[in-house]
Amino acid sequence: MHIGNKIRELRKMRGITQEQLAERIGISFQAVSKWENNITLPDITHAPVLARIFGVSMDELFDYDATETAREIADIADAAYKCMLKNPLESKRILMEGLKKYPDHEILLGDLLYFLDYSENPDETIAVASKLIEKTDQSNIKYDALRFLAYAYKAKGDMESAAAAIEQIPEMCFTKLTEKARILSGKPKLEAAEKQKQLSSANLLLMMREIADYYESCGNAAEALTEAEKALNLMSIIGDPDFDGIAASFRRQTERLRNSV
Repeated sequence: MHIGNKIRELRKMRGITQEQLAERIGISFQAVSKWENNITLPDITHAPVLARIFGVSMDELFDYDATETAREIADIADAAYKCMLKNPLESKRILMEGLKKYPDHEILLGDLLYFLDYSENPDETIAVASKLIEKTDQSNIKYDALRFLAYAYKAKGDMESAAAAIEQIPEMCFTKLTEKARILSGKPKLEAAEKQKQLSSANLLLMMREIADYYESCGNAAEALTEAEKALNLMSIIGDPDFDGIAASFRRQTERLRNSV
């Protein structure tokens, strides 16, 4: 049973029309109709009012639907993930459709940030990230949103706001994966270490990218070339096909730099 079905059931049990319910909440009867047809979900601020009108607990009103909602959210996120490399626009569409049914859901908003182009449309990213920061009480989601917020402000040329966003993210010297690799044993230890190795390698390569770009922007082609070549050597040792894209970028940069040294 969906939450809309429950609202319709309780409304009819109490002998209340859609128009009467809407008036008591302070919304349009069309909004109530959309709830009852499972087109949209009620805003969380309406939950206490609905529970009071129907004379039920919040648990009775919502909890029965929590498992089904979690499953549907997971299905939407999984569908978006599956096509993110081949068709990121389709991933964005899937998440946007999911947000129509589950407005402002933090998992969907967080995933959506990865499919927005903050360089071309920074205001869109700023709007989504700001909404997520305001609504979530999970620190990892908030920090990820702050990261995207900083990127978007930088794209707008607002470096003061970008720096302010970044300053809200705490410095972390360890991750859950590093501690699992150190504490666990057997296959869980290996899986954690392998995943952290890939993440750490990716971060290292991205920082080498930033260093090479910095030296090139300063006109120091020799230092930039040295850093780019180090990165290529490192990737040849790691041998991870997921780094093919950044490897191609470094190769283009080394070819350009060799012509200027």
